[in-house]
Amino acid sequence: MDISWLTALVGPGNESLASTIVLYSFVIAAGVWLGKLKVAGVSLGVTFVLFVGILMGHFGYVVNPEVLKFVREFGLILFIFSIGLQVGPGFFSSFKRGGMLLNGLAVLMIALNVVIVLAIFYIENTPMEALVGIMSGAVTNTPGLAAAQQTVDNTEAINTMAMGYAAAYPLGVCGIIGSMFVIKAIFKIKTEKEVKAIEDEYAQTHSAPNIESIEVTNPLIEGKTMKELHDIILCDFVVSRLLSKADGKIIIPTSATQVHAGDKLYVVISQDNSPRFQSVVGPKVEVDWEKATPSKVVSRRILITKTEYNGVALGSLRLHQAYQLNCTRVNRAGVDLLASPNLRLQMGDRITVVGDLEDINRLASKLGNSMKRLNEPNLITIFVGILFGIIVGSINVGFGMKLGLAGGPLVVAILLSRFGYKFKLITYTSSSASLLMRELGICLFLASVGISSGAGFAETVFNSTGMWWVIWGFIITFIPLVIVGCIARGVYKINFLSIMGLFSGGYTDPPALAYAGGSTGSDAPAVAYSTVYPLTMFLRVVAAQGLVLAFL
Repeated sequence: MDISWLTALVGPGNESLASTIVLYSFVIAAGVWLGKLKVAGVSLGVTFVLFVGILMGHFGYVVNPEVLKFVREFGLILFIFSIGLQVGPGFFSSFKRGGMLLNGLAVLMIALNVVIVLAIFYIENTPMEALVGIMSGAVTNTPGLAAAQQTVDNTEAINTMAMGYAAAYPLGVCGIIGSMFVIKAIFKIKTEKEVKAIEDEYAQTHSAPNIESIEVTNPLIEGKTMKELHDIILCDFVVSRLLSKADGKIIIPTSATQVHAGDKLYVVISQDNSPRFQSVVGPKVEVDWEKATPSKVVSRRILITKTEYNGVALGSLRLHQAYQLNCTRVNRAGVDLLASPNLRLQMGDRITVVGDLEDINRLASKLGNSMKRLNEPNLITIFVGILFGIIVGSINVGFGMKLGLAGGPLVVAILLSRFGYKFKLITYTSSSASLLMRELGICLFLASVGISSGAGFAETVFNSTGMWWVIWGFIITFIPLVIVGCIARGVYKINFLSIMGLFSGGYTDPPALAYAGGSTGSDAPAVAYSTVYPLTMFLRVVAAQGLVLAFL
């Protein structure tokens, strides 16, 4: 049986299109599968695609240089753009409240990483292209590697960066988790106490919408309208139903509805503002609203799926006047938001309304309420964003520096996700679609980088030079984390769970976050991670590009 065709298809050295697709498919499939294997509870994820690509490149598998460059750059753009859409909504809000301190500490970590890289560069004369790759691997930041590689137009430098990244990455993951143990030992931290402290703080400060039944007892507000109550109490609240003492009827109040002594109000309000509301109106009472509410008054959730309502203020829907409905909450990405009139709606929001079923159905028809519509990808926004991202990335921003194919799409994606509604662009993407685009992009990029750098990997890394790369990588990983951890705990008394999230987010490392969450059983590390991740991701890309442009 002649199988020469199969040998030619899967054998090394063949640059045909079919062989290239087979090679990429094998590298990505094997890398993703191996990346799922856990050692001591930690896995490397899709980064293993890089190592499989290096292995195949070492055994002589090649890809046409032009095809490889296209696949690498296109995968990079998909990955970076999806990252921007993901972090964009939280990029600006991450600077609010306690986020300023955590972001400041994350910036300090990045600065220390760069300082150590420069020290090694001047003292040991290690090539900067190798150090940039080592730094990206040490802080487990693939976008930084991608941005640096895209900035240079030199195949040898690109391959050197990839080898430095691969040499430093494994100990980078271990170093992040190891630094958590060091901080825990230095300050003699008990995880159980830290978890309890987080839970107590959350109970005291959590301001998510709360539903309460309040009886009107204050004679000073007798006859006041709902609008006047808002002017008096000066906090956000929504009265979705009112049980009148006079006639025992349930009504859906509007801004002109008056309150009287003995009326009972069904109020949606944050826990922080509840005491203020009670001090003005009256105490909490027990009311079975299911029995008290007439059957025609119901509560339903409506899905915003029509593009014309993307970015529209909730108050402009005129729910009271046009529909005799009250909106009590807006659920966005699993989080309940208080339904204030100035809240801007977005595609995919779920608004909870109370009123007559016919009125609710009329509003639902107007707003879309179609899950099928959300399943349709918004390709126009994606490719318009990529188009302008490449244009922005090609602009010289000074000192010969360009944002490039990594920085440009990242900046545009962040801005689109925050302000896209102003230009009638729908930035909503289902979580599965966003994950697919991100994972596909990073796998194509890592496979390309691995295949192209595999030929010289063993000779470069498995010798004294490679050994020092591993050592430099561990130093770049470990020292900034210990310094910042001591400052965070010793000076600012930050909870250890938040420090674990700070370490994971500051180094953009999901495996470390998974360890932090699994070892504590708390969501607190994930909260800190999401707080610092957007700014950190952006600055990691800029830092890697800046070093390349300054020293190459």
